[in-house]
Amino acid sequence: MGLRREPTARQVRLAVELRRLREAAGLKAREAAALLGVSSTQINQIEYGQSGVSEKRLRSLAAHYACMDEAFVDALVVMATDRTRGWWEEYRGRLPSAFLDLAELEHHAAYRADVECLHVPGLLQTEDYARAVFSYRVPELPIEDLELRVDHRMRRRVVLERPEPVPYEAVIHEAALRIRVSGRAAAQDQLAHILALSEADHVTVRVIPFDRDGFAGAWNTMMLAGGAVPKLDSAQRDGPEGTALIDSEAQLAALRTLFRKLEAESLDPERSRDFMSRLAKEL
Repeated sequence: MGLRREPTARQVRLAVELRRLREAAGLKAREAAALLGVSSTQINQIEYGQSGVSEKRLRSLAAHYACMDEAFVDALVVMATDRTRGWWEEYRGRLPSAFLDLAELEHHAAYRADVECLHVPGLLQTEDYARAVFSYRVPELPIEDLELRVDHRMRRRVVLERPEPVPYEAVIHEAALRIRVSGRAAAQDQLAHILALSEADHVTVRVIPFDRDGFAGAWNTMMLAGGAVPKLDSAQRDGPEGTALIDSEAQLAALRTLFRKLEAESLDPERSRDFMSRLAKEL
């Protein structure tokens, strides 16, 4: 089997975790290779996501690395052996890989959470809202590319609509609900859509109102996705250079704490629904 030309974010995450285990064990790549009876080149290819790894070899490596966390190793095995080709593969070569990686991440997530202060989270957007967001890009996207992005964003909602949906929580600032990225009717439809989704048992929407005292966290936009075990959680943040996936334990711990802080700043779900219902009448 040839080397992967463009490993997915999930494949890279598996590779990163295997490299971290080896380094924590104090072993060089050549030493790990000797334990398996393979070349150091093969270990490097595995640790950069360029090549897959069998369950037998993965468990052997974990044993040599003295990893005692069975649940973690089992989760890595699932990542290594899963052959799912989800709906997002239809967009490979047609959209940037980051779109596909996000859809795959959500498909496997144990939970999803968003914090947004200026835009409605992607999983909650209506088609008109998403189209307006993508249309604002400079330079403008060709119509075919724009519609591909809108279609992809709408299909991502399957994780909230499937028989076993992903538990989801969104913390949204009032500003994001008031900004009309399109027209008045689209804004009303967007609020109605969020209200309808918030009635589902697996969806929690919280609002941070403008009049909340002591709120200085408007820049804290983030996405959290739960892994099969907490060590495999992921986060995503937007920055000047683009979107970055975060997987370091220290940064994840900080973002989880920050999410709880922002959650505490928000209205509870029932009061948030009442707030959005009143806002819908004002728009």
